[in-house]
Amino acid sequence: MLPEPIQQCIDAFARLPGIGPKTAARLVFYLLRTRDSDLSKKLADSLLNLISGTDTCPVCFNMMNAGQEQCGICGNENRDRQVICVVEEPLDVPALERTSGYSGLYHVLHGALSPVEGITPDDLKIKELIGRVRAGEIKEIIIATNPSMEGDATGMYLQQQLSGFDIKVTRLARGLPMGGDLEYADQNTLLRALMGRQEMD
Repeated sequence: MLPEPIQQCIDAFARLPGIGPKTAARLVFYLLRTRDSDLSKKLADSLLNLISGTDTCPVCFNMMNAGQEQCGICGNENRDRQVICVVEEPLDVPALERTSGYSGLYHVLHGALSPVEGITPDDLKIKELIGRVRAGEIKEIIIATNPSMEGDATGMYLQQQLSGFDIKVTRLARGLPMGGDLEYADQNTLLRALMGRQEMD
């Protein structure tokens, strides 16, 4: 019913996570309605450059510009090279960096263990993390996986794998968000807040 170029573009947008056929159609028809060839060209160019212009850091597996030997964080001599924060996805790195409270290195797993989806330890960058620890410079691993069933399973698996090394393994604290009310918090959040309570100075 639709011209082939329009349908192809809708189908391509609809393959993205969180975008269904209706949202994809709205995006495509917005581009058609505005007839902004500059916007369409910039969008097309940036999508092509997304693959050719980026690469994965061979040390921490975070995203970096293509052609670099390692990412800016791994190459920064001012970072604490004895601490590694393990995260699930590359997007978790800028989230932690925005806090300005962490100055160590990172390790990006590129996912979390999920038997339902068939994601096993071999599908993640776990062997590479063990290799970095085995190199001997690391004193602490901070497990910063998401507070979900998959994230918890991944964290427990990492703890087991790292138990044979003489390093400290810690997990990000969990609890109540700033500005949140107790009455709206779920049981698990309240329980974790109670278990992770700290002495007041």
